[in-house]
Amino acid sequence: MTLVMKHAATVALLLIPLAACDGEKAKQPAQAVAPEPPKGPVGPPTPTASAAQRLTTAQYRNAIRDLFGPEVVVPPALEPDVALDGFDSVGSSKSTVSARGVEQYEAAAFAIGNQVIADPKLLGRVLTCKPAGVTDEACARTFTTALGRRVFRRPLTPEETTKVVTVITTSATTLGTFEKGLPFGIAALLQSPNFLYRPVFGQGEPKQHTGFELATRLSFFLWNTIPDDALLDAARDGALASYDGVKKEVDRMLASPLARDGLRNFVREWFRLGDLDRLEKDAKLFTTYSVELGPMAREETLRLFEDLVFEKNADIRDVMTTRRTFITPKLASMYQIPAPSAEGFAPVELPSDSPRRGLLGQIAILALYAHPTSSSATLRGKFVREKLLCVEIPAPPVNVNTALPEPTPDAKTLRQRVKIHLLETSCAGCHKIMDPIGLGLEQFDGIGRYRTKENAALIDPSGELDGQQFNNPGELAEAIRNHRDFGPCIARKVFQYGTGMKPTQEDNPTLKALADHFAAAGYRLKPLMAAVATSPAFRAMGAPH
Repeated sequence: MTLVMKHAATVALLLIPLAACDGEKAKQPAQAVAPEPPKGPVGPPTPTASAAQRLTTAQYRNAIRDLFGPEVVVPPALEPDVALDGFDSVGSSKSTVSARGVEQYEAAAFAIGNQVIADPKLLGRVLTCKPAGVTDEACARTFTTALGRRVFRRPLTPEETTKVVTVITTSATTLGTFEKGLPFGIAALLQSPNFLYRPVFGQGEPKQHTGFELATRLSFFLWNTIPDDALLDAARDGALASYDGVKKEVDRMLASPLARDGLRNFVREWFRLGDLDRLEKDAKLFTTYSVELGPMAREETLRLFEDLVFEKNADIRDVMTTRRTFITPKLASMYQIPAPSAEGFAPVELPSDSPRRGLLGQIAILALYAHPTSSSATLRGKFVREKLLCVEIPAPPVNVNTALPEPTPDAKTLRQRVKIHLLETSCAGCHKIMDPIGLGLEQFDGIGRYRTKENAALIDPSGELDGQQFNNPGELAEAIRNHRDFGPCIARKVFQYGTGMKPTQEDNPTLKALADHFAAAGYRLKPLMAAVATSPAFRAMGAPH
């Protein structure tokens, strides 16, 4: 394979224009059914901002899985995600592709294409016609039309189809067989910005997303992958032009197993759980640490959310206070309870006298929002403020020393050292709204193990959250669950994740309507996701900001 031939697909890629992208486990008994909120679209007819979004790494991998099959291995080196306002999905609306990233996408596209033609089973999934010869243009067109619709998430134009067919037949002529020309066609499609990005052009006045744009928007929001054929058919037939049509598809999508993948990715981005792959702890201080702990802890958190949302259809605020969780023998040993199974994950109900309750008792949060050698009241308090209550904490001033004093005989505990730290006026403004919360979790060390003493001194886990006193981590969890801002913050995070844009002041009426709807639905997450997906703000197309 010559260098000239390898770049034939890239030439085709450049000829396929993006134009103006910015046109702009077992069932559990169900709880009592919560009252249904009012029917119909939620929020005013005000669109939120829209912009072309680059596929995140997870979305790219999911798309390849659904296009060709789970057996296809995607090369690990891809353009990295960039998180903005805490979400990869928001960063994807702003990030561009580096020169190195272009090379990585090219290498991945050819690696995927070569895997497909090397495996008869994989090839059979995408090549439904039998080529009559080396350059069977009709078969190449059938292949391109069918695969291209899934790759671009819309039908290819005649010009796009012809260009890809030409790449396939020209490559096949040079290499001697029809099948050997297919990787070049696959690579041309996979390198196109019409695949790597989610273009938005819109239509009508006021502007609405086209049916295919909305299908893509829905599928990446609810499934974190490309639309299936049924959703593309609904877009083609105009079914997504009305609220009722969108609602029908959204209900179908939320009933699909793929909705679990969508939920898991939302939670992963919301809490930055992907960082657990790089969790580092001082093994001399934390002897229970091992490299598999981070991914294992993440899975515990994700399984808890799945259970509350899909098995129980419960009030999602219970994630703060539930004693039910899913653990392995290793996690059980760290939680100091008997393992519910000899291996793997299994459900367990934590004892009533356990200091652990819900999300803030899980290692995923306790270890991630801590230092490699110690706990951190600031990181944990900031997590609660930013991730759970939607309070923006500004970055510390430049050149300010943020290090805490070392332990002394008079200041053995973190609480005592924080008190000294807060005497610095440049620090006190922000730390006084974070550190008292984090100190409520000080009975969990930097890896999440329970303790009652630090440097032989008793730990005081009491504190106050916006007027609500608490004496221990369980009472702190209750205070957050019942906080006036917790429910609206969840609604905001779901809206932000779904639209891929940081909300602005213009979105406040929509956010208020969604929060009210969420409360009326008993704070169940699936009705909230459906409300976001069918809202006028989500379906209409606003100018990017």
